[in-house]
Amino acid sequence: MADTELITDGTLLGRFDGERPPAPPWFEQVLAIEPERSTFDVDGAAIELLTWGEVGRPGLLFLHGNAAHADWWSFIAPFFAADYRCAAISWSGMGRSEWRERYAIATFAKEALTAIEVAGLAASGAPPVIVAHSFGGFPTLYVCAEHPEAIGGAMLVDSAPPKPGGGPPPRLAEGRSQHNRYPTLAHALRRFRFLPEQETGRPELIDHIARGALHEVPAEGDSPAGWTWRFDPQFWAHFDRGDLAEGLIARARAPIGIIHGVHSALLTPERVAEMTAAIPDLRFVTGLPHAAHHVMVDDPLGLIDAIRDGLPKLG
Repeated sequence: MADTELITDGTLLGRFDGERPPAPPWFEQVLAIEPERSTFDVDGAAIELLTWGEVGRPGLLFLHGNAAHADWWSFIAPFFAADYRCAAISWSGMGRSEWRERYAIATFAKEALTAIEVAGLAASGAPPVIVAHSFGGFPTLYVCAEHPEAIGGAMLVDSAPPKPGGGPPPRLAEGRSQHNRYPTLAHALRRFRFLPEQETGRPELIDHIARGALHEVPAEGDSPAGWTWRFDPQFWAHFDRGDLAEGLIARARAPIGIIHGVHSALLTPERVAEMTAAIPDLRFVTGLPHAAHHVMVDDPLGLIDAIRDGLPKLG
């Protein structure tokens, strides 16, 4: 993949020892366009909301993948803020959003629909477009099937519902009572991994999303003070996957576009072909030759171009 670095020490960030990697000017400039940060409530859980751009412009809602957070989009969304009202959320159980006792796709869809209302994404008079990566595509397809009037269309970014019997690795599906704790931020950053794992990437982007995935916690019981992950370690054990059936694709009633990494381990050419045949109103399929599954980290500028190219095709 172009402009990525091959990892040679077995970790993505270990060689930087907790320091921020050098970053190109465009990355520093886009992060300087800071979002407004707030929360809103859905069924008793506070949901993290980031917004850019003025209310009254056409809306874009960015939805992240599993165990990620809203700031995976903080170096993508600002590129659209001059022309769009943009928002990104952290799903419950992830990022700075609160955890739940049980999780379900219908609840996540409610979080997305509430974000549209709270952020004023439909204030232009036209429904917004959703851009959803990986797991974020599952609630998006639910919205496309059950609430198509709420959106103008959706872009699925390397996202497809798992096939029957599919799902996360056993270590995630079984969950754990709590995450490991690390004595310093540098130790924690060294432990950051992608799922699926890969050995290439832009260090400055990886460092940015890894820092957003961590927080410092005090000592509690037998657990020492230190740094640990924000997402719910029991997520998959408490997640009802019953509404992730393949039929969700066929029931989608909103226009959809697909953006995928050509080197993706999840959206293989065969899976792309299956999705293409199954989506009722498919407007475009764009493969990014310099990306794997983690598209915004692998080729952020290519993803931005693909979104821009795709928006008029959903109209």
